[in-house]
Formats: sequence, structure tokens, C-alpha cells
Amino acid sequence: MIIDAILKDENGQTLGKIVANAKTFSSGSRGYYGQSKIEIDGKRYQCQVQLVEIGSKEQKKTD
Repeated sequence: MIIDAILKDENGQTLGKIVANAKTFSSGSRGYYGQSKIEIDGKRYQCQVQLVEIGSKEQKKTD
């Protein structure tokens, strides 16, 4: 699955879109991550979105 995150200003105008793809993070947690560059009032910004599924990290088993 792919998630589209739409960034809007207070007037509802779309500023940009970030596409977040499925990812397994280095911690072992699963979720979605995306990054993009957008322009606002002539200035460029780098932006990121991260969604982490709560409880998705494999628990270490203790014997």
C-alpha cells in the first residue's frame, strides 16, 4: 500500500504531496515513510512523513 500525505495551508490551498511507501524501520517497527521537497512563498523546504504501527516491533523472547 502507498499513502499520499497532502500538505495544505490554513486556507485549504495545497502546498505539496508526500508519497509514503511501506517500510520496515531499523528498530524493527513497521510503517510508512516518505520525503519530498516543496516550495512555499518562493522558499524551498524538505519535508518528511513517518507513520509507525504501534506494537509492530518484534518482541525479543527471553528463555
